[in-house]
Amino acid sequence: MKRRHLLLGTLGLPTGRVLAQPMAPPVAEALFNPPPALVAAARAEGRLHTLGMPDHWANWGGIWADLKRLYGIEHSDENMNSADEIERMASEGSRATADLGDVGFEYGAVARGRGISRPHKPMVWSQLPAWARDEDGFWALAYTGTIAFAVNTRRTGGRVPGSWRALFEGPYTVQVGGVGSSAQASANVLAAAIALGGDETRLQPALEAFAKLERQGRLVHSNAMVSDLQRGSADVYLLWDFVALGHRSRVRRPSEYEVLIPSDGSVTSGYTTLINRHAPHPNAALLAREYIFSDPGQLQLARGYARPIRLEHLDLPADVRQRLLDPAQYRPARALRPFVWAWELKKLRQTWQDEVLRKRSR
Repeated sequence: MKRRHLLLGTLGLPTGRVLAQPMAPPVAEALFNPPPALVAAARAEGRLHTLGMPDHWANWGGIWADLKRLYGIEHSDENMNSADEIERMASEGSRATADLGDVGFEYGAVARGRGISRPHKPMVWSQLPAWARDEDGFWALAYTGTIAFAVNTRRTGGRVPGSWRALFEGPYTVQVGGVGSSAQASANVLAAAIALGGDETRLQPALEAFAKLERQGRLVHSNAMVSDLQRGSADVYLLWDFVALGHRSRVRRPSEYEVLIPSDGSVTSGYTTLINRHAPHPNAALLAREYIFSDPGQLQLARGYARPIRLEHLDLPADVRQRLLDPAQYRPARALRPFVWAWELKKLRQTWQDEVLRKRSR
């Protein structure tokens, strides 16, 4: 018979023997002191299965390695986009196989509305900006991302479009991704709309601009992977800043890529963990969320080029700060309006099909 696990919250932790802690951790890890009962229960479960949290994305791999080294928790992941993560959790229900997911800002409210996530406020809750968290703890951004260009200067002959207008007016092939299902690809459309005078509810300027590229056969619809940059599948890749920087770091010739925030506008969003309401390893999921928001967890995200949500409370080493783009580049960007955008996202996949994909040349 399957062992029944106790669900732990911030109060009412079960009693029991606390397993020995690892030998003296580095100073940053010494600052993380989760409840001993939670640690013991997570150790007993010993596993964590996630959705959309692969090693290469925002350096999740560093966090999984820490959880294994410190608490003996084994990790596995199935990489998928935000919409698919929610559908997976909803369809499995009480037969859940996933413990934790990582979804775009706007999907946090969607998950809560569908009743698939459970609340948990990490110990550093008071240090999280009010705009970046659900008041009841169902979701909270662990890191932010801003839409950026990754320009293959070898393919463009050294030309670098510094703005959306330059991008759309130039001869560039653009990889936009799976609009309507990927949080990143959908944010690409919103960022372009903002630059062209639109907003969350007025995407037409961006749709028309992308439709022009589609008619000319210059739009690539798959989500850009490192392999795409390596083989040069496009001139310009539209990506979150941390994804663009991470991809660039892993190609054979990083100097061939310039990463920048478009000067005429962009959008800043972020990603939130979702703890599955029916997680098979709930305590490991709770401990993971605690670690993700802790100083060492936030530092690991920064090593993956993401901007930690608690950045102003961290003392990042100089080499980590140098991984991030110049803060001045972010001045044209504005924050996503998640609740407005979540509503528009419901229509975006069909709108993209009607307004862009059907415009391709025959």
